[in-house]
Amino acid sequence: MPFFSQARSFTELWPQISEHVNAVFDRGKYSHGRQVGQLERAVAEYTGARHALGVNSGTDALVLLLRAAGIGPGDEVIVPAFTFFASASAVSMAGARPVFADITADGDYAMDPDSAADLVTERTRAVMPVHLFSQLAPMDRLQDLARRHDLTVLEDSAEGIGMRWDGVHAGLLGAGGVLSFFPTKTLGALGDAGMILTDDDDIAQQAAILRHHGRMGKTLDHIAGISNLSGVSGTNSKMDDVQAAVLLAKLTRLDADIARRRQLAEAYDERLRGQPGIHALPRLVPRPVRSDPVFYVYLVEVEERDALVEHLAARGIGTETYYPRPLHLQPCYAGPEHPEGSLPVAEQACKRTLGLPFYPDLTEEQVDVVCGAIADFYAGGADR
Repeated sequence: MPFFSQARSFTELWPQISEHVNAVFDRGKYSHGRQVGQLERAVAEYTGARHALGVNSGTDALVLLLRAAGIGPGDEVIVPAFTFFASASAVSMAGARPVFADITADGDYAMDPDSAADLVTERTRAVMPVHLFSQLAPMDRLQDLARRHDLTVLEDSAEGIGMRWDGVHAGLLGAGGVLSFFPTKTLGALGDAGMILTDDDDIAQQAAILRHHGRMGKTLDHIAGISNLSGVSGTNSKMDDVQAAVLLAKLTRLDADIARRRQLAEAYDERLRGQPGIHALPRLVPRPVRSDPVFYVYLVEVEERDALVEHLAARGIGTETYYPRPLHLQPCYAGPEHPEGSLPVAEQACKRTLGLPFYPDLTEEQVDVVCGAIADFYAGGADR
């Protein structure tokens, strides 16, 4: 049983996918073409974003969003220490310095606003919360922090499609956010793809220029009579139309997939509640407004994690460790300013968290198999 599979749902969607893919080949434009434009409009409608810009990965979306928001050399951006590496590396690639905050002890794995407040300096330009696993970070407190210190809020909402805060979609609570369409995501492609979301016209225009080699397009037509002049140093981050074709088909069942993920989370909860060796199940932390959770990962905190992973792997059950080491202790960021023990909640989470198989194609019978194998491990199975 793999940690992730979309084989069954892909087969079911193939008639719709093939229609969109065939349209790509019929037109002969495979990058930044009609299918990408259709996807941008569809995602903008789904999220309520004024602008949705397709790029070739969630990581590029973060880098380009940061640059489009004016973040660069000499600036500091506060990010949580417990998140995927790209949340920090994107800041570095934009030329700025990531500064690491601890996460809350509430169980939402989100940036702790009090920890972040202690890190603000005269060089701090932005705070970048990450919406992990199932719900939004505490945006009310983080927005208040940003207002007090005149900071820009940029959201790493790569996992956040479908999540909303009082009706506002993830990525649109600050100056902008991103989506990742990596295959395991709630809305996943067959490879890498990403998107920038923003209601800010200036950020959208700058991001559109940066994703296409810095080309100014029509803004220079009246000067030079041509459109492939570069006004800034951009990059090649155009979305692949084949990925857009797949995503357009899968978007039609996104809400059904979100509902199925909630059902599977409830099935895991029912079977694992009270299980010895499980420190914590996913917990939705109350928010001061209506908040729409979306279960992207089913994450548990466990004893003897590495041994449990081996036990499950021996039975053909895939898992994923979130995350093996916090960002402030990664070799490229470790230093005397980030000693071990300085961000204790994030460090503890990295020792105990484990993602179990979780995707719409999963059956409740397979959930039974996973939970049975976990129970056997903590009961001291014959192979231990």
